[in-house]
Amino acid sequence: MRVRDWLGISKRRQKQLSYAMELGLVGIIFAGIWGGSTTVVVNAFVGVVATQIPPILERDYDIPMDPALTLWITSAVFLHAFGVLGLPGAEQNLYGQLPWFDHVTHALSASVVAAVGYSTARALDEHSPDIHLPRQFMFVYILLFVLAFGVIWEVIEFGLGELARWQGNTALLTQHGLEDTMLDMVFDTVGALVVATWGTVHLNDIAGYIADQLEARTPE
Repeated sequence: MRVRDWLGISKRRQKQLSYAMELGLVGIIFAGIWGGSTTVVVNAFVGVVATQIPPILERDYDIPMDPALTLWITSAVFLHAFGVLGLPGAEQNLYGQLPWFDHVTHALSASVVAAVGYSTARALDEHSPDIHLPRQFMFVYILLFVLAFGVIWEVIEFGLGELARWQGNTALLTQHGLEDTMLDMVFDTVGALVVATWGTVHLNDIAGYIADQLEARTPE
């Protein structure tokens, strides 16, 4: 079942929502510049770059991109950037005001990472007769792939935070202790479980395309 079937969202509406959030990211960049916040500007700029990946893949490489996939990716980066910006007049951003907001963005971002891992592994499975990945293994693989990425991300957050403190600057990415890190990993797992259980139907076209490209480039 597709996302639009769950929520009653048409392809046209999905594209409109994605475009609106892309414009929102540009607005967040200007808000960050106006407020003098490097953290806001950098996070929003990275988000804008990330939202351009699906149309580039579709236009330049003919990789099929369901509008739901574009909306999926755009929602993840927009919510993160908006969380860093926060609401006008608030003393803290949404990450500071709403403890659960960090959990939502981690789960959503982890689901995107899981989608990348699944598409790659499924393509290799379809391309090579020497590789066979049973359905049960794919479920475990998605979980392990996301958890490994989550560990790397937490290490990067810790390293950037320590570097910023050493230089006397504000960290672009921050950690708030062991409990925060463990909760991040828990919600990373939630995002991975969603993809492993329900999200793979959206990724079959992409996996098939990657497999076809690998087949075309393999010497006979």
